[in-house]
Amino acid sequence: MKNLKLILLLACCFVLFGFQDSQISETQPEPEQIKQLLSQAEKSIDMMLFDKAQNQLNKSLELAKRIDHKRYIALTSSILARMYSVRHEYDKGITQLERAISIQREINDKAGLNYSYIMYGKLLNSKDENDRALKYLDLAMEYYKEQENSEQMGVIALNRAIIFLYGKDDRARAMSELNNAEIYLQGSTNNYEITRLHYFLARAYSMEGNYEKAEQAAKGALKIAEKGNFTGMTMYTYGILSEIEEERNNPAAALAYLQKMNKERDEVFNANKEALAKEADARYGVDALKNTLDELTIQNAEQERTLKVNKLTTILSVALITILSLLTLSLYKNNNLRARANELLQKKNSELVLAKENAEKASLAKAQFLTTITHELRTPLYAVTGLTHLLLEESPTESQKEHLNSLKFSGEYLLSLINNILDLNKLEANKVEIVNSNFDLKKRMSDVLIALKNSADERNTKIHFDFDESIPERLSGDPLKISQILINLIGNSIKFTEDGDIWIEVKKTKQVDKNITLLFEIKDNGEGIGKEKQKAIFDNFTQGSTQINRKFGGTGLGLSIVKNLLSLLGSEIDLESDLGKGSKFTFELDFEIPEAELRKAAATTPAIDETKLTNEIMEDKRILVVEDNKINQMITRKILEKNKVICDVADNGTVAIEKVQNNDFDLILMDIHMPGISGIEATIEIRKFDESIPIIALTAVTLDDNLDEFYLNGFNDIIPKPYKTEEFFHKINKYLAARETTV
Repeated sequence: MKNLKLILLLACCFVLFGFQDSQISETQPEPEQIKQLLSQAEKSIDMMLFDKAQNQLNKSLELAKRIDHKRYIALTSSILARMYSVRHEYDKGITQLERAISIQREINDKAGLNYSYIMYGKLLNSKDENDRALKYLDLAMEYYKEQENSEQMGVIALNRAIIFLYGKDDRARAMSELNNAEIYLQGSTNNYEITRLHYFLARAYSMEGNYEKAEQAAKGALKIAEKGNFTGMTMYTYGILSEIEEERNNPAAALAYLQKMNKERDEVFNANKEALAKEADARYGVDALKNTLDELTIQNAEQERTLKVNKLTTILSVALITILSLLTLSLYKNNNLRARANELLQKKNSELVLAKENAEKASLAKAQFLTTITHELRTPLYAVTGLTHLLLEESPTESQKEHLNSLKFSGEYLLSLINNILDLNKLEANKVEIVNSNFDLKKRMSDVLIALKNSADERNTKIHFDFDESIPERLSGDPLKISQILINLIGNSIKFTEDGDIWIEVKKTKQVDKNITLLFEIKDNGEGIGKEKQKAIFDNFTQGSTQINRKFGGTGLGLSIVKNLLSLLGSEIDLESDLGKGSKFTFELDFEIPEAELRKAAATTPAIDETKLTNEIMEDKRILVVEDNKINQMITRKILEKNKVICDVADNGTVAIEKVQNNDFDLILMDIHMPGISGIEATIEIRKFDESIPIIALTAVTLDDNLDEFYLNGFNDIIPKPYKTEEFFHKINKYLAARETTV
């Protein structure tokens, strides 16, 4: 009989430790998915599916570590501690909580920290450290009062009530805390904690001898537990109902409830077979067995006092023997499943590693292609802008001058388009920068309209420009990016408007001190965009439809560039459109008004003064142009010789080194990509015998990531091709003047 009772009590203990077939998750490490896994783990704990909860927590920890999400790493440990608490492994739970609290304090995660404090209080109460438990619960209560979180305040009040009910033996205070918990949890959706509240109310009323209220509270707990599938709470509630009926001297009702409790316990046992076997193996040690027997002896005594029947012992013993007989087969089956799952996981991991390597190779190839094509596009574009400048210097007629200005502006736009294609690639890496300068917004927009006038005339489209005269003449902002935005938007309207009108309006909406906000509106009466396409129209390579693409052409990049540039400038674009009735694009931009003296200085120092000063400094100076492209040689040479410079040319780096050794030059303009040795290698060789001569890189490469390389290898400055003439003269003049001063 004694052995049968021991087997029975072992079953009662072991059912607390669950097992479930592991499922292999291929979830990518996204924070939202980790959060979902943690929520599922808490539900599994509520239903006493411990092995399922363990697998979910292991997966959560793996994903959180992969993206170094410390908050979820700590929260995983906190929830794991809760599982150990339910399984009565209090020391393991405290170890996990101390790990979680350490991380949460480090990252100042107050919400997670106070969640851990509640769990710490529960564990300390289980170890009879009631004063420490109350201190941690009080710390959490202060935080949740500040947050006005009634649900968590109710959980804290409930756990304080349990301490006073059992540990402190202060039933009056326990009942007061239970009433507080009932008020706080009113309207809460946390059904598990509401079930616990009803259960401990039943315990409290039973201790007072008020069995009617105790039964009412217990049945309330049972109803919620069964609906929520909280297997453990269902089992415990049947147990207290059995005790109540026994106290009322109703043995038949007590036995009926006891049988229901055993049925729930069997269900927990069946749902956690493998974990049961593992725990049994782990507990065969002498010390572990002794601790188990002590715990089981207490449970046995309690059952003997409450049930006083031997029939239950026989039933549970037979059930346990039957279940243990099936464990070997179950373990064998589950081990095979686990082995196959591990094999599948390794295969999937290998596929993921291969996919990652291929993606990295593709990304590198894309970056190399963009670098190469950018250089190849900028080199001929240098000829376009350079020849345009030379033609403007040849005293053209007014009509020719207007066309040449449009050509110059279009060249600048083409360069900006090339840069924008690169910007789309760099925006995700946060490598695109805003370059602020003082500029005339109205003139900038007029230049845009001049550049687009021919396109509008070809489509018989009239452009109406309305500029708020209260806007200051000069503003501080990024003129190039604003031009890119306007060219794309207005160009888009021209493209989809034939025999129609386009209205462009700029007006001031707000001004505070130096800060001013302007509203830009581009409206047309062209094709329009259907409602279903309006969200997708700002995506890369997206147009309204394939018919529109065939009819009007284009890459579908324009509006995507606009959206990304406005986002970079801290704004966003709004679209109103109806198919066949036209479109209206609006956005706001913030600018800063320069100081009055800066505007005055800008007004009294036109760009031509720089050129006049350059003419004086550059006269009779010897400049070596190192360039392999014949057209670029000719353009650079003519621009310099117009300013009375004595110009010499070297076709490659080797010739440049020889000429510098055998001649006296005042400055060197060095191209980078040349046959033979590169411009960088040539500069390194020149610096070995001449450290003073200014060397300026005249290059079409992208400078964003390469500035340090130029300066470290001996260059004084860089002029990107195609360059603006003003910048070209400014930098040459700067170094010639400095060299003249030192001489």
